[in-house]
Amino acid sequence: MTSQPPIAKRVPSERVHHGDTVVDEYAWLQNKDDPETIAYLEAENAYTEGATAHLGTLRETLFDEIKLRTQETDLSVPTRKGGFWYYTRTIEGKQYGVHCRRAVAIGEVDPPSTQHGAPLAGEEVLLDGNELAAGKEFFALGTFDISPDARWLAYSCDFDGDERFTLRIKDLLTGEVLADEIPNTFYGSAWSADGSTLFYITVDEAWRPYRVWRHVRGTTAAEDQVVFEEPDERFWVGVDLTRSEKFIVVDVHSKITSEVHVIPADQPASPPRVIAPREQGVEYSVEHHGHRFLILHNRGAEDFALAYTSVDTPGADWTPLLEHEPGTRLLQVDAFARHMVISLRRNGLTGLRVMPFDGGSSYDIEFPEPIYSVGPDANPEYDTATFRLHYGSLVTPESVYDCNLETGELTLRKRKPVLGGYDPERYEQHREWAIAEDGTRVPISLVCLRDTPRDGSAPLLLYGYGSYEHAIDPWFSIARLSLLDRGVVFAVAHIRGGGEMGRRWYEDGKLLAKKNTFTDFIACAEHLVKVGWTGTDRLVARGGSAGGLLMGAVANMAPDAFAGIVAQVPFVDALNSILDPSLPLTVTEWEEWGNPLDDPDVYAYMKSYTPYENVADRAYPAILALTSLNDTRVLYHEPAKWVARLRATAPDTKVLMKTEMGAGHGGPSGRYDAWKEEALVNAWVLDLLGRAS
Repeated sequence: MTSQPPIAKRVPSERVHHGDTVVDEYAWLQNKDDPETIAYLEAENAYTEGATAHLGTLRETLFDEIKLRTQETDLSVPTRKGGFWYYTRTIEGKQYGVHCRRAVAIGEVDPPSTQHGAPLAGEEVLLDGNELAAGKEFFALGTFDISPDARWLAYSCDFDGDERFTLRIKDLLTGEVLADEIPNTFYGSAWSADGSTLFYITVDEAWRPYRVWRHVRGTTAAEDQVVFEEPDERFWVGVDLTRSEKFIVVDVHSKITSEVHVIPADQPASPPRVIAPREQGVEYSVEHHGHRFLILHNRGAEDFALAYTSVDTPGADWTPLLEHEPGTRLLQVDAFARHMVISLRRNGLTGLRVMPFDGGSSYDIEFPEPIYSVGPDANPEYDTATFRLHYGSLVTPESVYDCNLETGELTLRKRKPVLGGYDPERYEQHREWAIAEDGTRVPISLVCLRDTPRDGSAPLLLYGYGSYEHAIDPWFSIARLSLLDRGVVFAVAHIRGGGEMGRRWYEDGKLLAKKNTFTDFIACAEHLVKVGWTGTDRLVARGGSAGGLLMGAVANMAPDAFAGIVAQVPFVDALNSILDPSLPLTVTEWEEWGNPLDDPDVYAYMKSYTPYENVADRAYPAILALTSLNDTRVLYHEPAKWVARLRATAPDTKVLMKTEMGAGHGGPSGRYDAWKEEALVNAWVLDLLGRAS
């Protein structure tokens, strides 16, 4: 440990784009194999450890609070598929889940009780993450896919955090792991109808999933055949099996354009057949139902509409099934034998609409809370009258319901236990609306102790993201209770660039409108101060990944609005990364941020907001940055360069950086390790806000 912050060496490196010469003195940190790079990261870790040593007791207390409130030995609600109930167990003291199943008993309709978290009688362990992770610093499961006949399990593991998985096949009848072993695969797989063939995905050198392969069980990877290859670097490829188990779906999509191909699941050697050729700007997804494909699309429908087309001639006209309704964003369609369920978003909240196929009346599933999040859960059965959904809010723990599709009746199967006498009545939720620079109303969700004063004295943690149409819907957090119980208000700014208010909300926060994301967040912070929720000296902002870009941008644009900033795996060197097509994800990102390599206007616009380019000698709020050495989505060098420049340019800034030396984009993989990191963040926040005691 050291009391002096590390100072990175400066090695000027020039780049010129569109006549603009820029000196990047910390570009050398991009060399992960350079011992000096590792030494610098380790020095930062040592400095952070020393600078937070006084929080050791608080960190332990916060970790213990998470642990004591968590039912460590627990069981997910079993999901029926065919003749089995499938579920995952956690065990006290173990980092990872255990994947299991149990045969359905004769006459059994409802899922077995999971109240006490004990293993079910007759349990069959399919995969134990703790055994797979033994001796490893990191472990993540990618694919977990059981064949239609319930005999074969395809699973893949990553032991570094770089999201490169090795795929294997297990015989669930004998317990044998086959010799089939396929390295460097991506998420996603699909079995043929008879379980003889497995489809999987690999990535190119830029980490883009671009090839679908066909693997015949029992053969070697060298014998596998490419089924589909996407040459356009803007597009990603996915593969899945329809719920009906009739078709393998090859999904090809960029940020704004889609193309879907299908293969009959009982004819795995057949070539893929396109549903509709790609059309720039048109997105669509496919769900199979009987003699037709359901098409969720945005062709002439900004917030999406639902149509159907014939399985035999899918390229023909699409027949409307649910017309476009501006302001109601259709997100997903789940088709079953007699019903379909539409996931949607309206007025900043998620919803579910049930539509019978027999012409009966449709209905929306209703919930009583003013702020909540609801969506589909696991629903693998096609011929069913039950729909499983998950529900939660800022005060209601994660809940699993079964909905009777015929009657709309909801049955609560499980609410995540919160030990220690948790009482939701101690807390209250609020919805505020900030006014952005251009007059747009921006929603804010808040949770706090009941009767929290509105005189500006309460500390507040404001979370934000605002990219990729990803909505930050209200969610429950056990770790957050430690903040709330110490009087901290927690708020989420539902800013443009996200998807909370429909497709237009997203469009107005990307490309050359990206600054709306940042100014919306600042407007939310200012509103919360103005109406008395907090004060600028007791307001901390937090965001990760693209939300980390948000953190860096608002630190430059409005440093006086915040007392502190937590930036996790932050995309703070966005311009340099988006200028380099050889880096992971860059080309696919051009439809989100613009292409600064070819467009001088995009270059100038990005340069005007990207955090690393705009660090200046000013008074910054305190900053805590967290990153991971093996992150392939936001490379570690982005926060490393940012912190190095902050130290050199604004030396009075209290900035700390912690690098996980054996993890990826999601940070530590084990649940206890993740709790420890959350305890560090929350301890730092509480200390900054004067609530550490």
